Amino acid sequence: MMHEHTVLLLIQMLLVIVMLTMIVVVVKAFIFKKKPIFERFSLGLVIGFFTDFGDTLGIGSFATTTAAFRATNFVEDDRQLPGTLNAMHAIPVIIEALFFITAVKVELLTLIPMTTAAVVGAYVGTHVTKNWHAPTVQRVMAGALFIAVIIMIIRMVTTPGADNAMSVHGLHGWWLALGIAFNLGIGILMTMGLGNYAPELIFFSLMGVNPAVAFPVMMLDAALIMPTTAWNVIKMDRISWRGFAGVAIGGIIGVIVAAKFFTSLDTQLLKILIIVVSLWTVFGLLRDSFKQNSKKIH
Repeated sequence: MMHEHTVLLLIQMLLVIVMLTMIVVVVKAFIFKKKPIFERFSLGLVIGFFTDFGDTLGIGSFATTTAAFRATNFVEDDRQLPGTLNAMHAIPVIIEALFFITAVKVELLTLIPMTTAAVVGAYVGTHVTKNWHAPTVQRVMAGALFIAVIIMIIRMVTTPGADNAMSVHGLHGWWLALGIAFNLGIGILMTMGLGNYAPELIFFSLMGVNPAVAFPVMMLDAALIMPTTAWNVIKMDRISWRGFAGVAIGGIIGVIVAAKFFTSLDTQLLKILIIVVSLWTVFGLLRDSFKQNSKKIH
């Protein structure tokens, strides 16, 4: 027990170091490269608050942020959307992980290998997608959003894993190997705009693990995938800096408010709204991707 407590403390320290490093990267971009991180600050604050508020409740933030960014033309180039999602939400999600990493017991031999695989996936994913053109990014993001909608509907209708025993705290043997491979794929897909919460909840539920036990794994995965992706896309100049500060600060406030006051909120109506908005965004992404192709033909 003492050993487990020490490892969890080291993980929390790692998260704080990663968060501080992320802050330094953003501040350097603002001071030395004059990136417009405070532009459209108020709008970014509102988007960050509501999307990370929902994220803390387990709804996820990628679908809602994608919809909000496109509705407000927050990100001018869709090629920058996946990287921007990961970069702007990185700091709020690290704070989420610090809140929840010790909330439920999960075996370290499940937590650490699966999280490591997800981080490796994020590194691979940013290099796979680095030369993608706008129509490719738009179609992949539309596909990722549509998958997220299907998974959200499945969760609403069936509440998978709700009856699974809380006594199972991890995966073992071949199931753990499958979990590692699954998380490698999730790390790659997050760099393309698919959030990890819903797919991981479904996966753990199918493995016989209660979704509540899966929460620390999901949180830690996201908290390390996003900065890994962010650092890579920043080096490749594949993110939009406009409004970065607003989204990040709003997100931090949203996480704290949700974690402290609204953890038992009924989110059913909110999920229905998100499904409708996400489907509209899927349509918009596909429409714009085919517009790009028709322009090339003409």
